[in-house]
Amino acid sequence: MTSITPFLWFDNNVPAAIAFYKSVFPNAKIETVSDFVAVFELEGQRFHALNGGPKYRFNEAVSFFISVETQGEVDYFWNALTADGGEESQCGWLKDKFGLSWQVIPTALGRYLGDADRTKANRVMQAMMGMRKIVIAELDSAYAG
Repeated sequence: MTSITPFLWFDNNVPAAIAFYKSVFPNAKIETVSDFVAVFELEGQRFHALNGGPKYRFNEAVSFFISVETQGEVDYFWNALTADGGEESQCGWLKDKFGLSWQVIPTALGRYLGDADRTKANRVMQAMMGMRKIVIAELDSAYAG
């Protein structure tokens, strides 16, 4: 059976990266970790990783989308992934300390942005554009008008 698995190129820090992701995602499963390669799973998504050295870097052209329900989940993943050198960005995007880009997005955002009432959806879009970490209460307020 054909499958597609993200393959991540790290700068000689695969074991540290895998340990970090295992600490962030409670359901992480580690299949293999060595000084050179790793195979692991985060929330059901399988990944391969390689210690490829400094030639290539992660950038925002590829990110991993974490869909959550509650503000507590937003806060947890946001804080965990920006810890120890990660960077906040705009609209729910961040980079972790390894430079990998993530989006921490509550399902409410998609629901609001997809609303048939474009006035409400536009208010939510404007509220989101002013955020770094998504705050569901502020989305709710924007939606309500």
